[in-house]
Amino acid sequence: MSARKFGGLGCLGLGIVGLIILGVAAFMYGVRFNNQAIVLDEAVAKQWGNVQSSYQRRSDLIPNLVNTAKGYAQFESKTLQDVINARASATQTTINVDAGEDLTPEKIEQFQAAQGELGGALSRLLATVEAYPDLKAISQFDEIQAELERTENRINVERNRYNETIQPYNNHIRQFPGNILAGFLGFDDKPYYAADADAQDAPEVEFNFED
Repeated sequence: MSARKFGGLGCLGLGIVGLIILGVAAFMYGVRFNNQAIVLDEAVAKQWGNVQSSYQRRSDLIPNLVNTAKGYAQFESKTLQDVINARASATQTTINVDAGEDLTPEKIEQFQAAQGELGGALSRLLATVEAYPDLKAISQFDEIQAELERTENRINVERNRYNETIQPYNNHIRQFPGNILAGFLGFDDKPYYAADADAQDAPEVEFNFED
């Protein structure tokens, strides 16, 4: 075999080895990318669960508030009914990521709208209570006030943590060359919880117990 042929075969062999090394490196990168994306995706799902749990806590407190107001014969029934209806809608509007539902912008928007409607109805109910000093004087209202205040604070905390958890996930799947793999592996951007100005404000839960 001539030196020229031998050299040609050697270069071909080196090229094949180089392609194998590149293939192994690309495969290892893909595995690391996929595993990290799964970890970050699970963190987002877990934090979304915390967001929904905090809203559920608010929803669980409302029946006590409504029942207390119902016991006061003069209280406005329409105001109570608005809260009851809004609570029913908010309770039914959930995103169950554990069951495979995606956190899409449309679903997040629907969830925010339902929770915003409930927050508005609750605010109107609490504002109306100011016109009924006898109702305000019921001790249970003071207890519910404290619980609602803590719950609203928790909602804000969990929403902020949700957004903080989404950022590293979105950065991971959007940066090149990971963004190419992300589409192939089925990892999509997650929407931030960006409520409108009214929904950002926690309902005012303040009672003046002085006549």
